[in-house]
Amino acid sequence: MSTSADHGPLMRYIKHGSLVSQIALGLVAGVVFAFFLPEAAKSVALLGDLFVKALKSVAPVLVFILVLSSIANHRQGSKSNMGRVVALYLVGTFLAALLAVVVSFIFPVSIQLQTTTESLNPPDNIGDVLLTVLLNIVDNPVGAILNANYMGILAWAIALGIALRNASDSTKEVARHLSDAVSFVVRLVIRFAPLGIFGLVAGTIATTGFSVLWDYARLLAILLGCMLVVALVVNPLIVWTQIRRNPYPLVFTCLKESGVTAFFTRSSAANIPVNMNLSKKLGLNEDIYSVSIPLGATINMGGAAITITVLTLAAVNTLGISVDIGTALLLSVVAAIAACGASGVAGGSLLLIPLAASLFGMSNDVAMQIVGVGFIIGVLQDSAETALNSSTDVLFTAAASMHQDQHA
Repeated sequence: MSTSADHGPLMRYIKHGSLVSQIALGLVAGVVFAFFLPEAAKSVALLGDLFVKALKSVAPVLVFILVLSSIANHRQGSKSNMGRVVALYLVGTFLAALLAVVVSFIFPVSIQLQTTTESLNPPDNIGDVLLTVLLNIVDNPVGAILNANYMGILAWAIALGIALRNASDSTKEVARHLSDAVSFVVRLVIRFAPLGIFGLVAGTIATTGFSVLWDYARLLAILLGCMLVVALVVNPLIVWTQIRRNPYPLVFTCLKESGVTAFFTRSSAANIPVNMNLSKKLGLNEDIYSVSIPLGATINMGGAAITITVLTLAAVNTLGISVDIGTALLLSVVAAIAACGASGVAGGSLLLIPLAASLFGMSNDVAMQIVGVGFIIGVLQDSAETALNSSTDVLFTAAASMHQDQHA
């Protein structure tokens, strides 16, 4: 028997209203709350921490079970089109780095390099990044899940999924039921996104503020401008080559329903459940998105490529180092490769800047000063980077899935 409260407009909105509009409401409420009650806003930051923690906790299990189940129950003869998705990821990341090089040449910017010591341990070369990724792949499955090592999780899930392809139907059915159960938990967590976003926004503004960013406004403008161009020009062009129709409805859907959440969680891994949910909502092929979404969270790093390139060239301009076309193109390649390995290195894209800086003979001390600048502007830079990376995971997955449907 239902109560009168169940039929009230507020309860109907909470239970059945648009999640995007609820998140937007939580965003605005967080800004207002932090402005008028900054001390109290620091306390509600706990809501944001709990939301991000819940997403990060469920994501490894979701990826492992969903990928395993999808491969074990894969229909014989059907194509997953994963090769096309990976190609889109790599092309998109390289073009993002190339755009950052071009924009940095047109609008050169310098940064103040000060001596700042950070207890960081960046990789020395591309080989170290690739070795880290390789070691992550062969990690033991329990350790991979506990440490949210998605390369290891993917490797074990794919291997076990393939091994279970010849299992009995009842065993496959168990895997499918486990997948449904974990997906239910994910949907439950995502329903709390408005409260989580409210806590994240209120806590961030009350604690950090944005006044410190004004000194770096021009550098931020270059970074955010490049990311906007990739999101609104480069990515739509790539998608158009796959679906041959107006890509912007799909682009805006991905930015609205994936990018907004990723902007505030600042974690591609935490946004995996959100992207899985959006992919299902878009009616995409589960054989594709169950693998491509977690894979994209590890190798589809257009935003990271932009960050590495722009900050490196800002240091190059500051030091008065001349850059020819060949070196600029090489920087694009190195930044793209480094970005693809960003998830395998603690600290993400910022700690991979020394790799790109080494192309121009910069010492590690100078490179780490660039990293320090990155941390200063990280409030907006990291948020925008994650939003671009994560929303593009769904965008390119959808493009490949739609391309497959068109040519089926």
